[in-house]
Amino acid sequence: MTETFHGWAAAKSGQALAQIEFDPGAMRPDQVQVKIESCGICHSDLSMLDNEWGNAVYPLVAGHEVVGIIEKVGDQAKGLAVGDRVGLGWFSGSCLSCQPCLSGRHQLCSNAEQMIVGRHGGFADRVRADWEWAIKLPQDLDPASAGPLFCGGITVFGPIVDFGVKPTDRVGVIGIGGLGHLALQFLNKWGCEVTAFTSNESKADEARKLGAHHVVSSTDRAALRKLAGSLDFILVTANVTLDWNSYLAALAPDGRLHFVGAVLQPVPVSAFSLIGARKSISGSPLGSPATVAKMLDFCARHQIAPVTETFAMKDVNAALDHLRAGKARHRIVLKN
Repeated sequence: MTETFHGWAAAKSGQALAQIEFDPGAMRPDQVQVKIESCGICHSDLSMLDNEWGNAVYPLVAGHEVVGIIEKVGDQAKGLAVGDRVGLGWFSGSCLSCQPCLSGRHQLCSNAEQMIVGRHGGFADRVRADWEWAIKLPQDLDPASAGPLFCGGITVFGPIVDFGVKPTDRVGVIGIGGLGHLALQFLNKWGCEVTAFTSNESKADEARKLGAHHVVSSTDRAALRKLAGSLDFILVTANVTLDWNSYLAALAPDGRLHFVGAVLQPVPVSAFSLIGARKSISGSPLGSPATVAKMLDFCARHQIAPVTETFAMKDVNAALDHLRAGKARHRIVLKN
């Protein structure tokens, strides 16, 4: 039996979204079907809609920070039932047979299905995904604002877990936006001494309220020099080019400069700036399903939530314009 989903799609790069009907095809036995309650908007949605990464397929229904209720469960889906409230993020499937999947690192699966790459995502009334990526939402979390945790949240929480950030560490966060405002909350509750780097002085007070112990201008080289050798981990959540060598100099021995923001320009670094103090540069996508569940439990325990603004799903174009204009504080959620 065929079904009809309704979504908001771009017909090509740069065009406003228009409502469409589409047939999602036959539901696979390892999938669940989710009736969407809300969907966050991520800057990656803009990148896909504008084909900045060259992999957009049109018409494109973007959206990958979904919260909704399961209304169908495939015969091979495990641990989920009709009526469960779940969240979905960037990934909508993984092969479950490769070495990364078998070792619990599903986000590194080379055959992973991505929610809005070659398929339709969450700016819609319904969506499907493989069962392992549909993560139950704890009752203590507000479903109306939880959507951004499934992309923005796990993007910054994953490295804290995966790279062994310790409560005794001194950690810097570059960029206090959709990703950074969550990173400050996580790291503060993790027990770290947190330094926020921002180019916008008006965000200083808010950064402190969110968990930063110190706030430094991200472009102030003199202030960066004072931090030389003091930070154990620096998390880059912004997508702009900065003086990366100054940030490397701010790292302590064995320190790590870690990218989760999609900086499009190359990062020019000399090998000697890494070798002497055994420093590292790295990057990561989101986290595994197990790490997503751990993050949700951590949020429920410490009452961590995204700062959100809400638009009706039908007003998606106005919401996208709001984000493009840099006015979002800090994450937009579309509500069905």
